[in-house]
Amino acid sequence: MSSVNHEIDYEIFGEEMQYVEIELDPQEAVVAEAGSFMMMDTDIKMDTIFGDGSNQDNGVLGKLFSAGKRLLTGESLFMTAFLNSGYGKKKVSFASPYPGKIIPIDLTEFGGRFICQKDAFLCAAKGVTIGIEFSKRLGRGLFGGEGFIMQKLEGDGLAFVHAGGTTAKKVLAVGEVLKVDTGCIIGFSKDIDYDIEFIGGIKNTVFGGEGLFYASLKGPGTVFIQSLPFSRLASRVWAAAPKGGGKDRGEGSILGGLGDILDGDNRF
Repeated sequence: MSSVNHEIDYEIFGEEMQYVEIELDPQEAVVAEAGSFMMMDTDIKMDTIFGDGSNQDNGVLGKLFSAGKRLLTGESLFMTAFLNSGYGKKKVSFASPYPGKIIPIDLTEFGGRFICQKDAFLCAAKGVTIGIEFSKRLGRGLFGGEGFIMQKLEGDGLAFVHAGGTTAKKVLAVGEVLKVDTGCIIGFSKDIDYDIEFIGGIKNTVFGGEGLFYASLKGPGTVFIQSLPFSRLASRVWAAAPKGGGKDRGEGSILGGLGDILDGDNRF
């Protein structure tokens, strides 16, 4: 059986702020999230498309459905396709949005389907379908938080996802269970049985400092974990940002928020 998706070659550069360089043969293409483009050779044609480009020959309704799936995950209606319109091999590169790692996902190794966080996808061979993973369990919808809305990548080509901090790959045996903070999930293979569970206990809820829910992942299958989800990084940066009308006591302030109250910066 021949491959449906474009077959692309790649190389990943860097350590903490990585970028992936993709080599395209003539008429090969890659699709990427808007804003991830870094650089490209001449003769590569860039085009904005509805959805993921996997069903551009299915008419207006097909294009709208593809774009609508992305809208449900909070992503843009549009993606960017990069096509090698020249005669020789050409290269195009895509950069990480924040410190972390770029992980190549060969969909043929995962049975043609991989589930990932809604903001993890970076780019993929044209033909890979990027859609929403619909949950059949009510608990995920009501309580899943940042880990509830997942994307699914389908096809037989290469896709690239981005993760924050250090990454871990866990291969779960049949019946083996891994409990993970919902934000720390990068993605997992299609056979993983996942659910959202309440941590429970009033002390955990009020004083624990963690989220109220975690993901329970049950094997068999493969799970990818990240140590620093962007939501956690953003919340720490926001918490450390100077408050109170622009006054800044410096990083080493002992008083912190208490000082704001004492000098009248907090108004009620």
